[in-house]
Formats: sequence, structure tokens, C-alpha cells
Amino acid sequence: MAKLSARARELKRQRMVAKYAALRKELKEKGDYAGLQQLPRNSAPTRLHNRCNMSGRPRGYIRKFGVSRIAFRDLALEGKIPGVVKASW
Repeated sequence: MAKLSARARELKRQRMVAKYAALRKELKEKGDYAGLQQLPRNSAPTRLHNRCNMSGRPRGYIRKFGVSRIAFRDLALEGKIPGVVKASW
């Protein structure tokens, strides 16, 4: 499980991206790259990284379900994800 500080840092980045999204868009349309440089680094959407909603794991993230591969497997085996069944052939 990821450290709480890592998960909190990612949430902080998400809030900052949302806060500066309109200003960032306006500056890009004007072509004011000097103004963009003045914005905080964490306000750039490229600095976001997907994390599992359950464990905070940064790797093996499945976008459609919002969890890591490990959490997905656990949830699927418990039958908590509708429409997902174990393959057999």
C-alpha cells in the first residue's frame, strides 16, 4: 500500500490542475509562454499520475475501473465488479 503522503500529494496536484485549468488555457491561447512559466509546476496536467483508488499503487492501473491490477483481481474474484467473470476454456 502506498504511503499516505504519496496519495495526498497526488490529490493536491489534482486540485491544483483543476484550479489553474482556465488560466492555463487562456495563457496558451494568447501565446503567453512567459506567463505559463510563472504558474506552479504542479498545475500542469502532465504531472498527474493515475493511482489505484483502494491502495494508492501507481503501477498496473486499469483506467476503466480506477484500480490497480491486484485490486481488480481481488474485486473480480469476490464478484464485486458487475459483468466481469473469470475466463475458462
